[in-house]
Amino acid sequence: MTAFFTWVGAFPPVVQAILVVVAFLAVVGLILFFIDIAPRPGKIYTWIRLAMCVLIPVVLFVAFNSAWWAAAAAAVVGAILFLLDYRARQGKGYLIQLIAFLTPAALLLLIGLIIPSIQTFVAAFMNSSGKEFIGFDNFVWVFTQPDGIRTVANTIVWVLIAPAVSTAVGLAYAVFIDKTRGEKIYKVLVFMPMAISFVGASIIWKFVYEYRAAEFQQIGLLNQIVVWFGGEPQQWLLVAPWNTLFLIVVLIWVQTGFAMVILSAAIKGVPTEQLEAAELDGTNAWQSFWNVTVPAIRPAIIVVLTTISIASLKVFDIVRTMTGGNFDTSVIANEMYTQFTKFEAGRSAAFAVILFVLVLPIVIYNARQIRLQKEIR
Repeated sequence: MTAFFTWVGAFPPVVQAILVVVAFLAVVGLILFFIDIAPRPGKIYTWIRLAMCVLIPVVLFVAFNSAWWAAAAAAVVGAILFLLDYRARQGKGYLIQLIAFLTPAALLLLIGLIIPSIQTFVAAFMNSSGKEFIGFDNFVWVFTQPDGIRTVANTIVWVLIAPAVSTAVGLAYAVFIDKTRGEKIYKVLVFMPMAISFVGASIIWKFVYEYRAAEFQQIGLLNQIVVWFGGEPQQWLLVAPWNTLFLIVVLIWVQTGFAMVILSAAIKGVPTEQLEAAELDGTNAWQSFWNVTVPAIRPAIIVVLTTISIASLKVFDIVRTMTGGNFDTSVIANEMYTQFTKFEAGRSAAFAVILFVLVLPIVIYNARQIRLQKEIR
């Protein structure tokens, strides 16, 4: 391949540009061949197939200066063309088009997700330099250090509190705002925090929690309210474990609007006949909501809970912006970044693997629920 690029670089810039365009058109033509011409054999197809079987191995032999590449290319091209012929005779030409369209996405998924995930998993069992295999030492370090245990515990607290409260408050908003005067305005106001980044929301709430000594005028909203009621200003973000709860409030504030929008749409989709039947049976508003509305919107509730749970597990911006992970507020994502900045790549990867293990059950549960809903439909 180096020889090929050296050969191209020897030409003037104009010729190089022409060669790049020709190569691009050749690739596009090859894709169109697989999509359009290949599923329908004919005379043109026969000649193009013959040209491909000859030219592709020859080009690779010249580019790589190796017969192995040419032989491998010939085998791959022959296998692809055999598959095309077989599928076309079976009337399955659509499969080729599906493969052609899915291949770019599959390549991006492979390069951007699968390969980095494998590299991270391997790095979790290596030392800080990534050159020596040390087994489970990085995981042992995480669960034997007080800070590591506290980091995992904080993350679990986030995922237990934030999704439940956000979903409950969002559901309450969806129920009480639904079909009221000014519904659109109320929904816009509740949803507005979703338009703010986590960093922006963290800065806003950092001012809310801001502390100044009692002899100075307070600029933090919460401390000013405390002073109005005759209390002493508090350093809300310094006192553990309450500071973690104050950080969780920020995520709840942001995610409540998301929960409200999804659940409100689900409530509007509940069949009117079911509500009317419940009313005829003599149920009150609470009984109708709990026995009719909630079961009907259960899939939406599951989606909201799992989505916010994943957001809680990988929360980073809020902690990093407001406390930097200090004062016993660090979470797994923040500690992963902290260890990486300390050139402890193995420990950072270990935290990433722990985060993956925590997220995996939620993803599996969500996927199973979606499959069950499809089977019911």
